[in-house]
Amino acid sequence: MTKLSMYCMALQNENLETIKNLNYIPVGLKNNDFSEEWLRDNTKDNISQKNPYYGEYTFYYWYWKNLLKFKKDDEWIGFCSYREYWGSKNKNKTNNLNDLVLQNYEPEWSGYDSIIGKPILIGGTKLIKTLKYGKMALLRNPKAIFFKKGRSIRWQFDMFHGCGNLDRAIELLPEKDREDFKYYSRNETSFSRGNMFISNSKKIINDYFSDVFEWLNKCEKIFGFNLEGYGKIRMYTFLAERYLPFWFKKYTKFLEWPVVYYDINKND
Repeated sequence: MTKLSMYCMALQNENLETIKNLNYIPVGLKNNDFSEEWLRDNTKDNISQKNPYYGEYTFYYWYWKNLLKFKKDDEWIGFCSYREYWGSKNKNKTNNLNDLVLQNYEPEWSGYDSIIGKPILIGGTKLIKTLKYGKMALLRNPKAIFFKKGRSIRWQFDMFHGCGNLDRAIELLPEKDREDFKYYSRNETSFSRGNMFISNSKKIINDYFSDVFEWLNKCEKIFGFNLEGYGKIRMYTFLAERYLPFWFKKYTKFLEWPVVYYDINKND
């Protein structure tokens, strides 16, 4: 039987039983008090101190450096968080988390080597929010105020995470991706939220982490860590979130899969 190992990241020890009941592997982020039943991102080779800026990528780095080498060939590896999960295709769904959330390998994945989240459309941003946060973004792309097709990944990033910051970061990508991602960010009007993926390929997982961490490390030299406000502090998380679906679409045979939002801190 094909195995699915799902790592679920959380910020509180109180989330342990809920995660274990899903047969997921609990991962504790940041420096909170966690029991020994949690995997931690602050042991062995780690960048845990960057968690306020990198979010889930501090565990991704830990997994890449310390655990990926032990992955079995017939094992699918997935990642999610205490708020965003892969959706179940159970036709008898209820509001119970166990019914809503994917718990096993799906035969539908056969023939694919990666699973990414179904994209969310950017165009639904309300006009009042656009005018409040996106004045500079509109100056760079004025058609976005009237036409949803103008509301690209670049436009949305300009609005919430600093005007021009995505373009500055793209210039640091290697030549093999720079122009492709620039085109993608200016023309794509949706993205896969949550920095989530599933894959059965050790090579693909290694290649993605190699590329994204090389890029983020270069980005540190221009953005640093003296960042303020939610949209800026987690700059590296948001950059990676836009890059992830681009990378998996370019380099893998991918399948898009539903993502469920369910905050266990509010619903327990």
